Amino acid sequence: MFSKKAVILLGLIALFVVSIVALTVSSRMHPTSHGIGQGGIAVVGPFQQAFTQSVRFVRGLWEHYFFLVTVAHENEELRRELARSQEMNHRYRELEMANQRLRKLLHFREAIPRQVLSAQVIGKDPSPWFKTVMIDKGRADGVDVGYPVVVPEGVVGQVTDASTHYAKVLLIIDKNNAVDGLVQRTRARGIIQGAAEGRCTFKYALRKHDIEVGDTIISSGLDGVFPKGLRVGRVLEVIKRDAGIFQEIEVVPFVDFETLEEVLVVLNMPAREYGAHP
Repeated sequence: MFSKKAVILLGLIALFVVSIVALTVSSRMHPTSHGIGQGGIAVVGPFQQAFTQSVRFVRGLWEHYFFLVTVAHENEELRRELARSQEMNHRYRELEMANQRLRKLLHFREAIPRQVLSAQVIGKDPSPWFKTVMIDKGRADGVDVGYPVVVPEGVVGQVTDASTHYAKVLLIIDKNNAVDGLVQRTRARGIIQGAAEGRCTFKYALRKHDIEVGDTIISSGLDGVFPKGLRVGRVLEVIKRDAGIFQEIEVVPFVDFETLEEVLVVLNMPAREYGAHP
């Protein structure tokens, strides 16, 4: 069985051969034989017309094919150019966002009375039991165990381990970490300690102290680790039970630990063995 393309091609060849033969026969007829010439034209005309139309049709298909191929190549090139433009735009956006974060860090570090060192967060502890991050600065850069880590939004945590070029930071949302804090509005004191679901509790706040939802908790500076006045979190819930001398206070940290990329390590701190606050 012949394919459709083969049948069309054979048909065009047959029309061409018939047309050529008819033209040859017609041209050899005597010019005065008008009847025979007219008869030849009547025979040849339909074949010539069919052949011409077929040739034009094939040529149109061929030109249309080349047009589609050209358009396809142009579309592919435009897609590549668009992808390159999107990639460049993405890089520029990342650079701009990084510059904004670094400018914010620069302004913040000028407000801290102690020497600070900027560092990049290069890893996070995948364990659900520990909330720690790894930074790209270590003892060779002046980082030591016990040093506080902060960002413009607030307190991040404390260095618990340090090698030559890297250090581990225990976040304030870890249950093993604690910060001596106070309510900025009323100066009521307590201890910020890590809790579940990325939150903290403000422990040992007396019932008699005025603490409300929305109050800001800041570092008191009395723990000898974090400078005074750094933001820690916002009071989310206050519970005063019938019994007991303390309030139960839930706090949401100001720092978004899921998007943490750059931090500041506060230097010039006395090296101390890490231990949880009571």
